[in-house]
Amino acid sequence: MVRHEFTFLSADGVTQLHAVQWLPEGEVRAVLQLVHGVAEYILRYEPLAAFLTERGFAVVGHDHLGHGFSVAEDAPRLYFGPRGSWNWVVEDVRALQEQTQRQFPELPYFILGHSMGSFLLRTYLARHSREVDGAIIMGTAHIGGAALAAAKLFVACQIRKIGEQNPSPAVTKLSFGTYNRMFAPNRTPYDWVTLSRTTVDAYLTDPMCGENPSIGLFREMLDGMAFMGRPENIRTINPDLPVIFLSGAMDPVGGCGKGVRQAFELFQRAGLRKVSMKLYPDLRHEILNEDCREEIYQDIYRWLTEHLPVRV
Repeated sequence: MVRHEFTFLSADGVTQLHAVQWLPEGEVRAVLQLVHGVAEYILRYEPLAAFLTERGFAVVGHDHLGHGFSVAEDAPRLYFGPRGSWNWVVEDVRALQEQTQRQFPELPYFILGHSMGSFLLRTYLARHSREVDGAIIMGTAHIGGAALAAAKLFVACQIRKIGEQNPSPAVTKLSFGTYNRMFAPNRTPYDWVTLSRTTVDAYLTDPMCGENPSIGLFREMLDGMAFMGRPENIRTINPDLPVIFLSGAMDPVGGCGKGVRQAFELFQRAGLRKVSMKLYPDLRHEILNEDCREEIYQDIYRWLTEHLPVRV
């Protein structure tokens, strides 16, 4: 495997985004772009990239605005920007895709989004689904109706109180704190991340993981959830696009499967004909970092190869 790190300019017009491309030693069969989650960074996905490059896939991804190494000088961490900056992050995904497709113009192109990255991917698909050959939506959730409205109101109140660039202890407690309570008694604040103690301990000691997001980032994420929950937006997705939802059955982000199924059913009702879902018993949020990760890797590889398009 060959790893190449580079930068490109974010849609915010200021931040140089850190990106990574992993290439196989031999011929490239297809490309998989990765879209990471909140409070993490793209190099955490290198084990998956190593697995796939051994099988002929090029893998590429970047650190989102305010994450990992994509933080402008004097800029706050885990903050995208002012209202509407969700769209900057979606367009950053698109910019990397366009750049990568220029390098591999004839190859099948897939995209995988995890957690917050799954929400970004679902927004992206409503706008650019005909530019990819398949999508893997991982560790996702669905919040709708009154719950979403209440969350947006609470976040707006917190922004007026403390400013959008700062984290809100109250919002963090109501989100990540709630996730962890279902696994009480807790060994760490991040027991909800995986069953793997090794992974959780590494997450705890990684300075670029587990920080509290800014309240402005929560606002943008909720706006993104509202957008991707509207049936008229889902109906803009190519109905013939292969899509699979993958999550741990004990992932609290996805309501232990309930929210994942709701998102899956939204896609079905919108007319997508090639959408499927798999929930892994007992697994939690980061299925790519569970001790049984090789099983997940194999499932991803199998799905990708089954959906390689036939080029005429």
